Amino acid sequence: MSETELYVAGIGISKSVISTIVSCACEKVEGVARVGGNDIASNLVSVFTSRSVSPEAAVESEVVDGSLRVCVHLAVFYGYPFTKLAAAVREAVANAVNEQVGVEVGAVDVCIDSLVFPKE
Repeated sequence: MSETELYVAGIGISKSVISTIVSCACEKVEGVARVGGNDIASNLVSVFTSRSVSPEAAVESEVVDGSLRVCVHLAVFYGYPFTKLAAAVREAVANAVNEQVGVEVGAVDVCIDSLVFPKE
């Protein structure tokens, strides 16, 4: 098995494809500022290249016991309760992967890595 490919439900899927689907789903959830946290690596990439970190760096995926497991790192806007926001992200990701790929998602872990404050 390749490090860049997942095998689930009898098909091979690139991790970057899963990352793109997950990122698109997360960006539609109200309260999500961006996919990808506020770590040193993403800050350096943004400063020196004027672009954001790729979705692959912000989304981790693996197959555990025949089920797809996803972990997504987010920056969220201040003022949105984390538990409700995480529940909305989990639902959006599970639905998007199920609709696009046709497999059930066993778990979606949401990591809130940074908080974005509105400009006043």
